[in-house]
Amino acid sequence: MNICIFEDEKYKNFFPLTLSRPVFELITGTTTIKQKILHFFPTENPFIKTRSYIEKIFSDKTIRTCHEISTESALFINGRLVPDESVKSSISSSEEKLFFSNETLVAAKVGNGAEFLKRLEARDFDGLAKEEISAKTVEYPWDLLSSNASEIEGEFALFGQKIPRISNFKSLGKQGIHIDDKAIVMAGTVLDATDGPIVIDKAAIVMANSFLKGPLYIGKQSLIKAGARIYGPTSIGDVCKIGGEISSSIFQGFSNKQHDGFMGHSYIGEWVNIGADTNNSDLKNNYKEVTVYIRNKPVKTGLTFVGTFIGDHSKTAINTVINTGAIVGFSANIFGEGFPPKFVPSFCWGGKRKFSTYKLEDSIETAARVMQRRNVRISDDYKQMMKEIFALTEPERVWEKV
Repeated sequence: MNICIFEDEKYKNFFPLTLSRPVFELITGTTTIKQKILHFFPTENPFIKTRSYIEKIFSDKTIRTCHEISTESALFINGRLVPDESVKSSISSSEEKLFFSNETLVAAKVGNGAEFLKRLEARDFDGLAKEEISAKTVEYPWDLLSSNASEIEGEFALFGQKIPRISNFKSLGKQGIHIDDKAIVMAGTVLDATDGPIVIDKAAIVMANSFLKGPLYIGKQSLIKAGARIYGPTSIGDVCKIGGEISSSIFQGFSNKQHDGFMGHSYIGEWVNIGADTNNSDLKNNYKEVTVYIRNKPVKTGLTFVGTFIGDHSKTAINTVINTGAIVGFSANIFGEGFPPKFVPSFCWGGKRKFSTYKLEDSIETAARVMQRRNVRISDDYKQMMKEIFALTEPERVWEKV
């Protein structure tokens, strides 16, 4: 059966993280949401439905766009669904039907994929059988952090217990530790699995005297700098360089926070560089609920601990301080004394005192240089995506109109 993973209109709730990727490419636990869906619903014919300006970047010969789906039977899965065995059972055992959870269409099992794609785009579900099921979906970026512990714990079985026979580090707890055969953990490191498992994936390196507390996932080829302190639940994506103190956060991948400084209850996109001694607040002084500005509009989180959410290609200077629940857009550059505003627009340059526009051509040139350092060539499609994001976020840059 063909399977189509689709975005609904709530992908905008995850800006700036989803300015440059589909919502189902976000991480919680050890994998992206898309990888979780394909694990529970394996198929040889996966398709994706997302925005036109990022389709080419996230589709290839193995995962095609939904516009190519045939008239055969198909399973449509919402890209905000974090699947489990219960959801799999509900959907797999049913005939053609739409599945809703709290008014959200989480899945659809249909006889004609091409026909349903048109109905999905038109939101025309009249005459189709419907069923309400219990399912977990993410509504905002902090939901990815909230589910991170249970996802790491549940996915540890995919890795299994593995510790080298000869080791010069200290392991604590009985929740499980997996160290890939090609990973390196240096002397003096403490792996504390008392409160959750730890996975150190292929070719990751943990330098000497680090403290890692689960639930924790360290991605492929990532480097944990000497003396780092990482507290779970935390997920570090592939090819990151991490130092200082991290707590309850997710790094999408290819990002650097090499030096001292604190990041807590935060989600960091790709190609981000966190300057030395950058610190973020994740708790208000009055211990009240944190409000986050999504698309520059206040949204109450219902949470006491909320950090920052930083879009791809953004950078902070040394000694930068970031407020509780702050949003930093795509390709933003923050520097200067004091706290910048809680909503930092995309393609901006500056800090508390003043912002100016970070020129598109300069942003693309820097992105190409940064990506080349990781042996990744920036494609024409990627450059076009950056141009689209620049235009899309123009209303955020209010100083351009003064």
